[in-house]
Amino acid sequence: MATSVVQLYEALATAPDERARARVIAEAFERLEERYPHLPDLVTQGHLRESELRLQKEIAQVRADLSETELRLQKEIAQVRADLTVQIEQLRGAVKTDIEQLRGEVKTGIERSRNSLLLWLIPLMFAQVGAIAALVKLL
Repeated sequence: MATSVVQLYEALATAPDERARARVIAEAFERLEERYPHLPDLVTQGHLRESELRLQKEIAQVRADLSETELRLQKEIAQVRADLTVQIEQLRGAVKTDIEQLRGEVKTGIERSRNSLLLWLIPLMFAQVGAIAALVKLL
């Protein structure tokens, strides 16, 4: 049973036939698997490079997706701003119209109240003048 590379070589060199050599190789693999049970799970530099390239590709795709999403969101934000600006201007116009209408209504109400007061005040003034004149005649 070979325990080093040199012993493995000697065992292979002294093996009488192919069958014996195959058995020496199989035993060497068996000892290798016993000594390093996690050997099949080890990663090679090739595996690492492949994973790195795959991850770089995925990162690039995510970046592209993010850029695309950012551009789409910027367009949507600009559209919402434009819509809001239009709505604000419409509301300003409506408020100005309402204010002007209310001013007109208040002005009309004030004029009506003034006219109504004058309609009552003028006859009352004449009545007071008449009452004062009557009192002056009586005295």
